[in-house]
Amino acid sequence: MDIGINEQDRQHIADGLSRLLADSYTLYLKTHNFHWNVTGPMFNTLHLMFETQYTELSLAVDAIAERIRALGHYAPGSYADYARLTSIAEAAGTPPKADDMIRQLVEGHETICRTARSIFEVVERASDEPSADLLTQRLQVHEKTAWMLRSLLEK
Repeated sequence: MDIGINEQDRQHIADGLSRLLADSYTLYLKTHNFHWNVTGPMFNTLHLMFETQYTELSLAVDAIAERIRALGHYAPGSYADYARLTSIAEAAGTPPKADDMIRQLVEGHETICRTARSIFEVVERASDEPSADLLTQRLQVHEKTAWMLRSLLEK
């Protein structure tokens, strides 16, 4: 494979994108869980908002996985892989109250921002513009979503 990025850099980028994929999939699953299980006076607002968010995340995981493949590496695709690679805690057990759901989702989006930013150094060094573009797009979505969710917590 000769796309102008050496194998070592492609491996490092794919490793970083695999962490981003795991974080994104874990947040997708958490958001979908909260969509199904939210209750309380903000039910309709949150139910619809969470649906929009998990739908966006489902498209994002595909784009991230396909970028990993374009770099010549296999994308992780099992719960075991994601559990090993993610920095986001699962929402196991009884679903939390709506405000706690929102807080957990804010934390998840902020975590993805940190993961995405951690990959930029190797991406920029390798002149991997497609990965840089993907990371920039993901950062825009996650920063905006975290801001919108945080706004719901203001009194």
